[in-house]
Amino acid sequence: MDIKDLISTVKENGVAGAGGAGFPTYAKIDKRADIIILNCAECEPLLKVHRQLLQKYAYEIMCTLDMMAEAMEAGTVMIAVKEAYTKTVEAVKANLDLFSGFQLKLLEEVYPMGDEVVLIYETTGKKVPPGSIPIEAGVAVFNVETVFNICKAVMEQEPVYTKYLTIAGEVKNPITIKAPIGMSVEAAVTLAGEAVIEDYVYYMGGPMTGGIVNPYDTITKTTNAILVLPKDHTVVHKKSGTSSIDMKRAMAACCQCEMCTDLCPRHLLGHPIAPHMFMRAATSGVTQDLSPFLDTMFCCSCGICEMYACPQDLSPRKLITEYKTGLRNKGIPIPKGIPSREIHFMREYRRIPMERLTARLGLREYDVEAPLDEKEAAVKQVKINLSQHIGARALAAVKKNDIVNRGDIIAQADEGKLSIPVHASITGIILEANDNFVIIKSV
Repeated sequence: MDIKDLISTVKENGVAGAGGAGFPTYAKIDKRADIIILNCAECEPLLKVHRQLLQKYAYEIMCTLDMMAEAMEAGTVMIAVKEAYTKTVEAVKANLDLFSGFQLKLLEEVYPMGDEVVLIYETTGKKVPPGSIPIEAGVAVFNVETVFNICKAVMEQEPVYTKYLTIAGEVKNPITIKAPIGMSVEAAVTLAGEAVIEDYVYYMGGPMTGGIVNPYDTITKTTNAILVLPKDHTVVHKKSGTSSIDMKRAMAACCQCEMCTDLCPRHLLGHPIAPHMFMRAATSGVTQDLSPFLDTMFCCSCGICEMYACPQDLSPRKLITEYKTGLRNKGIPIPKGIPSREIHFMREYRRIPMERLTARLGLREYDVEAPLDEKEAAVKQVKINLSQHIGARALAAVKKNDIVNRGDIIAQADEGKLSIPVHASITGIILEANDNFVIIKSV
């Protein structure tokens, strides 16, 4: 397939990164990429989606990667899988001889291996410069479900209107489901059976980077998990505080031990981010040196500093994120041309084992099988957000009382901007359509 046709197909079918921030995938299809990496690191504890899809659809996904490599004129395709995912590794190996230029890269079970910058260094030895994106290092990274969605778009002309996600935690039957986008959190959790405790919260995403949601929030293109956790759980506690209280606690208790910086994965790769320096500057109110504040732009929000490293139970990541967001809202760009330091000589010894992280977070009892069930969930109503990815939100293309079929476009990409269309996930009647969401009732 010609690269222009591939970009057009991927964009028209609404393919975005199936996790993280949801970067519109068409913008990553670029001939500057010498290397394509398939990311099957399954970055956070309890998530199962990517390893399960690659195990079941290894041939289809690898065929799609081959087609993408030809269109992008990339000479190498690296399939990066954690060595611990033995069944997935076996599935890839069974098909590896069918594709030239393919390499299988076995990854260690450490966090955050799925972070693009970390993954690129681990697989290629290349360093992505601070403030840059992977393509500037000649690399394009796609996660497993994203490539599977490209496969369906190209081979079946099927747009993205479903999402695979793991339901885990305090549920009767942990499971990985295929849910219509716009399905409510509460409805999705019922597919894993009832909650087995009374006082619980819904937590969307991985335990390190996700957040607390209410039962009526909905599944998006980036939802990889819903966890049902006790209200008094450590992970819930870390997400429940307010930034004003977090700042006061930091002012009273931060001892500048530097553990947050010592274990920061971007710092260890030579990027100019030092959480302890930010905490010192932010809590003292001294602004003569602005670099600790500007350097927040280089934080990847992995959460190690506050979820694992800090002995005082403080929240560097939350405060850094608030400052970073404030800078962006003021139109301050990410600093460019910042030189990268050498890889820290202690990096090899400061990586976070997933087993230890899972135990530290109090999640070991939930780290169980969550079998993949592809029977698509039936729902009576969906509420589909029109902003499910980085960039400009899609523009509603339907109105109240319109009838739509599953797969129809309900919101067009905002042309001229980084944007992709949104499609109906069920057949039904439009109950509401505005700038933020579309509600469809099944008929």
